[in-house]
Amino acid sequence: MAGSTVRNGRQGRRLTAWAVRATAAAACGTLALTACGSTKDTGAGSASGGTGKVGVILPLLTSPFWQSYNDYVPKMAKSEGVQALKTVNSNSDPSQQITDINNELNQGVKGLVVAPLDSAAIEAGLDQAERKGVPVVAVDVAPDKGKVAMVVRADNVAYGEKACEYLGAHITSGKVVQIMGDLASVNGRDRSEAFRACVKKKYPKLKVLEIPAKWESDTAASKLDTLLNANPDIKGIYMQAGGVYLAPTLQTLKSKGLLKTAGKAGHITIVSNDGIPQEFDAIRKGEIDATVSQPADAYAKYGMYYIKAAMAGKTFKPGPTDHDSTIVKLPSGILEDQLPAPLVTKDNVDDPKLWGNTVK
Repeated sequence: MAGSTVRNGRQGRRLTAWAVRATAAAACGTLALTACGSTKDTGAGSASGGTGKVGVILPLLTSPFWQSYNDYVPKMAKSEGVQALKTVNSNSDPSQQITDINNELNQGVKGLVVAPLDSAAIEAGLDQAERKGVPVVAVDVAPDKGKVAMVVRADNVAYGEKACEYLGAHITSGKVVQIMGDLASVNGRDRSEAFRACVKKKYPKLKVLEIPAKWESDTAASKLDTLLNANPDIKGIYMQAGGVYLAPTLQTLKSKGLLKTAGKAGHITIVSNDGIPQEFDAIRKGEIDATVSQPADAYAKYGMYYIKAAMAGKTFKPGPTDHDSTIVKLPSGILEDQLPAPLVTKDNVDDPKLWGNTVK
């Protein structure tokens, strides 16, 4: 999901000055929402006037990415002036997530910030919220249908393309493996399709082998083991969720004597997605080569920013924002704020602006 719909774990552009973005957004988000270039007040929406309790629903807490997001939520809620309730963990169960939404609505929340587990299944929960006049902001995953005030998400198509371009620049020919997320998730679909299309178009000498792993670490490990038995000559791996796939991938490679550090003969070039501290450590050690940093801090911040705006009756339109992102209209008609997600390599892995370097 951080990456992603997610089941058994999931662990989701340019490097930007987070301090500058945060300061600008705080000024806009907490003081004068109508001053933002992409907001307008329609007088519609929730009658809460931007105040009231907000429920925050997580997909899972077994991944370092979502653990970090969970830690950021109360901090960002406070900075944005949002009264967020204690987060609720849906434990990788889409059905439970619908129940969690209903429970929060029954508690009288005036807004919901939800990280959907399933792009299609979440519609039932969104419909419940709409019937009660409660605005919803989706984080990390865009729903296929249903009403949300905004999706806060990075460009997942770019994730797949960046991974493709990195591998293509470092591998001239041979087999590369794509360890995919859940294809019931728009994140899994976007990353998979973008990677596949990019390789076909730009690097036709690469042969893509695919592992549908559903954001499940055990599935990734067992299927990678089987694939390596038949293809011990793979040259590259794209992991769509480092929070879920990093540990099992490295362990599987190590067990087969295939874990060679960067610069050594036989090194398998590995690109990941998430930007968690564990990935940064693996880059420093030369075990993997790159990751796309999915912004856990900005997901929490702008989830709070947009739910406060929605509760005050604000709406938005496509276009650039004041926090180095772009709001786009998805084919479904839903608006999505596509936040920056930089590629991290050994050259910039120690950048203090990366959220993965700010958490323990």
